Amino acid sequence: MIAQIKNETEELNAMDVIRYVDQKFKNEVVFSTSFGIEDQVITHMLAEAGSPASIFTLETGRLFPETYYVWNRTLEKYKLPIKAYYPNTQAVESLVSLKGPSSFYESVENRKECCFIRKIEPLQRAIQGYKVWITGIRAEQSANREDMDIVEWDEANQIIKIHPIFHWTLADVESFLKANFIPYNPLHDKGFPSIGCQPCTRAVQKGEDFRAGRWWWEDKSKKECGLHVTTK
Repeated sequence: MIAQIKNETEELNAMDVIRYVDQKFKNEVVFSTSFGIEDQVITHMLAEAGSPASIFTLETGRLFPETYYVWNRTLEKYKLPIKAYYPNTQAVESLVSLKGPSSFYESVENRKECCFIRKIEPLQRAIQGYKVWITGIRAEQSANREDMDIVEWDEANQIIKIHPIFHWTLADVESFLKANFIPYNPLHDKGFPSIGCQPCTRAVQKGEDFRAGRWWWEDKSKKECGLHVTTK
C-alpha cells in the first residue's frame, strides 16, 4: 500500500496529494494541527479542496496566548470544525501533585512523561479509527525529520502518514501564506520557527538550529516529543 501511494503521488503537488488522499480514503483521513505556519498551509488546502478530512489539535493546557489567537482566526476564516483533544485529567492531576508543575525541566525522562500525558496519549485517541494521518511536516525542520518520507507507515500508531509539503522550504511556506492571506501565529515573526507548549519553547537566536527553541535545556536531545518518530 505504501509503495503504491508513493508511486501514485510522486509527481503530484501538495494540493493534488490532498485531493488524491480524499478520493482514495474519503472520510478515513485525519489532519493534526498545532497552528504553526506549515499546518496553516495544510488547513488552507483542505478548505480549498473541500476535503472531508477531520481536523484536530492537541490542547495541552500549556499553549501560548498567541496560539489561541490564531486558532480563533482560523475558525473564523475557514469555518472548519477543529476538534480539541485534552490530556486525561486524572493523569495530569497525578503528575502535578507528585512532581509539581515544572517537573519537565528536571530530566529528559520527566519531560517525556509530561509529553506523553499531554500529547502522545491524546494523539492516540485522536487518530484512532482512521487510515491516514496528514501532517504539515517538512524535511528541513530537523535532522530527525529528514529521515522521514512524504508517505510512510507509522508502526507505533498503525496508520499511514502523509506529509504533502514535505519537500517545501521555509521560503515556500512563507510565500504561500502571503499569497493566500492565511492567518498565522504572530510568534513566528518574533523568532519562534517552532511553537509548542509555552514553558518548553523559546525564540531561536541567529545561527541556531530550527528546533533549538524547543526543550532548549536538553543539549543532547533530538528535539522531538514523540509525536513524529522514524524507525529508519
